[in-house]
Amino acid sequence: MRTVKTADGVTVHSESVGNGDPILFIHEFAGDHRTWEPQMRRFSRSHRCITYAARGYPPSQVPTDPAAYSQQHAVDDAVAVLDAHSVGAAHVVGISMGGFCGLHLAMRHPGRVRSLVVAGTGYGARPHEVERFRAECDAIAEVIETAGIAAFAEQYMSGPSRVQLQNKDRRAWQEYTRWVSEHSAEGSAATMRGVQRERPSLYALEAELAAIAAPVLVLAGDEDDGCLETSVWLKRVIPTAGLAVLPKSGHTLNVEEPGLVNTLIADFLHRVEAGVWGPRDPRADPGAITGFS
Repeated sequence: MRTVKTADGVTVHSESVGNGDPILFIHEFAGDHRTWEPQMRRFSRSHRCITYAARGYPPSQVPTDPAAYSQQHAVDDAVAVLDAHSVGAAHVVGISMGGFCGLHLAMRHPGRVRSLVVAGTGYGARPHEVERFRAECDAIAEVIETAGIAAFAEQYMSGPSRVQLQNKDRRAWQEYTRWVSEHSAEGSAATMRGVQRERPSLYALEAELAAIAAPVLVLAGDEDDGCLETSVWLKRVIPTAGLAVLPKSGHTLNVEEPGLVNTLIADFLHRVEAGVWGPRDPRADPGAITGFS
């Protein structure tokens, strides 16, 4: 375990295990460093695995200033974690909120990202959904503050893209729900308002995304409707992106289908480290239907 001091003085809890090429795991809004345990155990056998609790998520510090929560702060914190662990460039694996962070990290600090796995990423990204997404973020923050984090956890983890985990692995769902209930209400509400609500639409960043040169793997659940279409769009926009869609799966992919997700990530990392994961072959023309004209 290591306490990291961020650029603006916030303390962040981080953990590192294993040896080899580094992997940085970045969690989702409802998660924390513990939700990466299936991946930390698997990949620490061959890699140096680093994860951390984002600001606002104990044991990391919970800033009281709402201005301390933003997409920019999230990216800066990821850089601070890499710096604290003396890592130049890492394979970066992010889910949902962590996937957005990974994409912004690759756009703003390309030298720090050797490769990128983006899972369950897309909520609020489509332009026509931005205002609706922001309204839902406000509603979520209000529920957290009024009903309490425990009541919110039960409601949120029973949502349309999380019932898949509940149905497949009740024990994992109960554990995940307990973890959410242990989060800081203040930190979670501030994260929802500052990081989630205010982040730019990915569609407004198409040119920057298209410039990403690092190998990218996009993972999506076929029942995670808020992310599925954007995941396909990311595959088409990022030249190096590959896409895997998991059947009958929701949002919490790394916990819901840990074996399959680990296999997909392991194959991706193997191909990246072998130097054989490149951009799309120009002969694979996305504008063609049959290949004949």
